[in-house]
Amino acid sequence: MDNGVDISVDFAGSKLKNPVFTASGTCGYGDESADFIDVNVLGGFITKSITLRPRNGNPVPRIVETDAGMLNAIGLANIGLERFVEDKLPLLARLSASVFVNVAGETVEDYAAVMRRLCNEEAIAGFELNISCPNVKKGGITFGTDPQQVNEITRAAKEAAGGKVLMVKLSPCVTDITVTARAAVDGGADALSLVNTFTAMVIDIEQQKPVLANRTGGLSGPAIRPMAVYLVNKVYNEVAKDAGIPILGLGGISTASDAIAFILAGASAVGIGTATFVEPACAAKVIEGIRNYCLRKQISQVTELVGALQ
Repeated sequence: MDNGVDISVDFAGSKLKNPVFTASGTCGYGDESADFIDVNVLGGFITKSITLRPRNGNPVPRIVETDAGMLNAIGLANIGLERFVEDKLPLLARLSASVFVNVAGETVEDYAAVMRRLCNEEAIAGFELNISCPNVKKGGITFGTDPQQVNEITRAAKEAAGGKVLMVKLSPCVTDITVTARAAVDGGADALSLVNTFTAMVIDIEQQKPVLANRTGGLSGPAIRPMAVYLVNKVYNEVAKDAGIPILGLGGISTASDAIAFILAGASAVGIGTATFVEPACAAKVIEGIRNYCLRKQISQVTELVGALQ
């Protein structure tokens, strides 16, 4: 409670001091961004993806800037489960922000194995199930676009989560996102995270070939924000509201106004990703901006805004 405004959020049972997260993959494991942002000001922190074994990711170039955004094809490069436990978990345990671990894999058992290893760690509030990455040949989006597989992997993950919050990250690259959202909810998801990046391509016309070595990448940044807001609102109205589960809204958020639009559309919390590369400390400004908006509108609790779109 600050100046009569309460911006804390109960996110599927995890108590957040404010509704602002980092988006997975944009702030590493917390220590990488420590020189630029005080991670402790955040409500939640989502780690870079963790897989059972280390991954080198895709060949370079694997990032390219585009109009109002960027494409990435990192390919889930990460240090692997064991090094994460040894090197990064002790650092994350010091944070006051709620820590969610983004989990990825090539098989259902890969996901479950990572979560079983981490489910008893007190430093971890929950998991974000990455079944929607467009830049890997196995796992990722191949799980996230098939409702039956979404349901199957969510059920396995729920069993492996040990009672911690299970958030499923949805791909926008489907005919109807409410179908996969419902499959995740039916599988036991405690929360939904949307949206992941849109598959896209940038071409070097002089070389007459794609700029990215992977050919395609995931488009993020302000370019996708209006589409992301629409999809959050659609899933909120058709799935999440009746199911009583929260949504983490993300896609091109860089200001408090952007964040509030997602909350009005139905998100209980928001994630900031690409904007941190432009202005690493923008999350703190978004938090303060949300508080000031509530003050100006004489709103005592930020939760009053969730799904309040007229």
